[in-house]
Amino acid sequence: MAKRTTLGQEAAQLDFLQFNDLACEMVGGKVIFATDEWFAPAKNLLKRETPQFISTAFTEFGKWMDGWETRRKRIPGHDWCIIQLGVPGRIYGFDVDTSFFTGNHSPYVSIQAGCLDHHPSFTQEGDRTGMAASDSQMAAVTKLGSEAWPELVGVSVLQPGFSDRCHNYFKVDFNRRVTHLRLNMYPDGGIARLRVYGVGQRDWSSVHTNQSVDLVAMTNGGVCLGYSDAHFGHPRNMIGVGRAANMADGWETARRLDRPRKLEVDQRGILQVPGCEWAVFRLGCPGMICNIEVDTNHFKGNFPDSCRMEACTLSPEEEAHCIRTTWNCSKWEVLLPPKKLRPHHQHYYGEEELKLSCPVSHIRLIIAPDGGVSRLRLWGRPSPANQKRPSSKL
Repeated sequence: MAKRTTLGQEAAQLDFLQFNDLACEMVGGKVIFATDEWFAPAKNLLKRETPQFISTAFTEFGKWMDGWETRRKRIPGHDWCIIQLGVPGRIYGFDVDTSFFTGNHSPYVSIQAGCLDHHPSFTQEGDRTGMAASDSQMAAVTKLGSEAWPELVGVSVLQPGFSDRCHNYFKVDFNRRVTHLRLNMYPDGGIARLRVYGVGQRDWSSVHTNQSVDLVAMTNGGVCLGYSDAHFGHPRNMIGVGRAANMADGWETARRLDRPRKLEVDQRGILQVPGCEWAVFRLGCPGMICNIEVDTNHFKGNFPDSCRMEACTLSPEEEAHCIRTTWNCSKWEVLLPPKKLRPHHQHYYGEEELKLSCPVSHIRLIIAPDGGVSRLRLWGRPSPANQKRPSSKL
C-alpha cells in the first residue's frame, strides 16, 4: 500500500523521483483503454513534456486541456484507464500531476497494477477527444479482470492543479514486476500527467554470458542513484531509449562558478579546472564492460570538455551506505581515463582504452568542468552468475 508524502517530508523521502519513468510515451508507454475522453484524451497522461495551458484554446467538445479529462459523469460508476508500461519493472513511486486542472481536477485517485504474460490485443487508436469506450471495448477490457489487480495506491485525495500543490506524490512498496496499470479517477474529472518512477526488470537468465548488451540501459534495468547537479536535465535521460531528441532529453548541468578566469589546457588539450560534475548508475546486471559510448548529440556550445569513468562492485548494504553519504565511496577504480570530448558527437571507447577487465555493478561518469551529455551506453557481458540486481534501500 502506498503512503502519501506530506510536503514537510518530501525532500527526505522522495528518492524515487530520480528513477526512470517506466510509462512515458518516449519509452513506449501507451494508454490502451479509457472509459471516457470527452474533453482531453488519456494518452496525454504519458507525454514527456510538462503540461501547458492555453487560455484561448477550445475544441468542439469544450476547453482544450493538456491532460486526460472526462465529461461530468451522469451515470453510475467512475472513470478509469489501462496503461501499458513501456518498460516493465518494479515501481517505487508515482507523481499524479494535476497541473492547470483547478476547477475540474479529479478529487480522488487510486492505482492498481498487473503483470500480464502477453499484451492485450485491443487498443484505442487515434484522437479520442469527444469519445467514450464502446460496448465491445468494455467487453474486451473486462476480460483482464483489472478491478481485482493489487492496489499500489489506495483511494487518495488529489490536490487541484495550482503550481504549489499540483504534484501528488505517492511512495510505493510493491516488490513485484508490473507490466500494466489501472488508473482510477473518482468519479470523473481531469489529471494532467502520470509519472511512474521505477526500475526496469529483465530476465537475465535468457542472456548468454558471451552476448554483448547495454548493461546500463533503462530497458535492461539500469538506474541513476545519485548526481552532483541536474540544473537543465536529469542524468537518467542518458540511459533512455534511442538517440536523444534534443538537449532536454539529456543530462545538462549548470555552469560551474569555480571556473578559472582564464582557461588553460594540458599537453592532451584537456582543460585544467578545479571542479567537475558526476552521475552514478547501478547496472541492470553486473558484468564486464567492453565498450563505452558517450554521445554529446545536440550539445554544440555546451558540451563537457572532457570525461572520465570509474567503476566498482557494491553489495546492497554498501550501496545503501553510499546513497546516505552522497557517494563518498573508496571503492571506485578507474574504468576510463580522462578523454577529450567534441560537440554533437558520438564518442566510442574500446577494450584497449579501458582499465578494468572484471565484472562491476556500479559506474560513475565524471565530466569537467560542466555541460551536457545526451546518451551513455556501456556495452558488455553479464557476469557468469547472472546475478540479480540488488534491491534499493529507499
